[in-house]
Amino acid sequence: MAGDKYSVLLPTYNERENLPIIIWLLCKYLGESNLDYEIIVIDDGSPDGTLEVAKQLQEVYGQDKIVLRPRAKKLGLGTAYIHGIKHATGNFVIIMDADLSHHPKFIPEFIKKQKEGNFDLVSGTRYIGDGGVYGWDLKRKIISRTANYLTQILLRPGASDLTGSFRLFRKEPLQNIVEACVSKGYVFQMEIIIRARQFGYTIGEVPIKFVDRVYGESKLGGSEVIGFAKGLLYLFATT
Repeated sequence: MAGDKYSVLLPTYNERENLPIIIWLLCKYLGESNLDYEIIVIDDGSPDGTLEVAKQLQEVYGQDKIVLRPRAKKLGLGTAYIHGIKHATGNFVIIMDADLSHHPKFIPEFIKKQKEGNFDLVSGTRYIGDGGVYGWDLKRKIISRTANYLTQILLRPGASDLTGSFRLFRKEPLQNIVEACVSKGYVFQMEIIIRARQFGYTIGEVPIKFVDRVYGESKLGGSEVIGFAKGLLYLFATT
């Protein structure tokens, strides 16, 4: 792993309570693994003061570890990744949620998997091995399972978890994938996998345990579900 650097992209919107905890966990597990890393916080104008908290964390951990690249308003996850990639200095990029649903302890496993198979992309999966979901009600579980099931049938993506957002990429493939994506919202994570397959990039998977957010409100609502269905049909027709 000599010479490798890992850039963690953390898009945030109203994550004031969660940000100090996820930053601490990232620094703990990445530091204990002796990894060269940076954490890029991309805040989209959070009204709850997330950016101010991020500035305080930068003072604690240093500007080399906490890189702030805020935007004026909420512009979407895909553009947040494009924005973050432009500022990433690592040759590997990790994308994850800032709401504590993705535990940084799995990152060393992602890296190990990537090295073993020389993969372009390693995706966390809730649906194989000892992966799982904790804290969701039955409705949310059904939505997620149904989304993945329909995607497997229609698109045959070669990965078991299409709607997850905890992944490790080589930087250049991620840049190519994100620039090719047209979806927004909930369906964007699925399109990342579909585009990766379309471009011939190799995909590895690591089982993860997903825990529903402790602080704040979920961004998944009825409009996101409808958007996912439209996006699924679009990808089916065009890929």
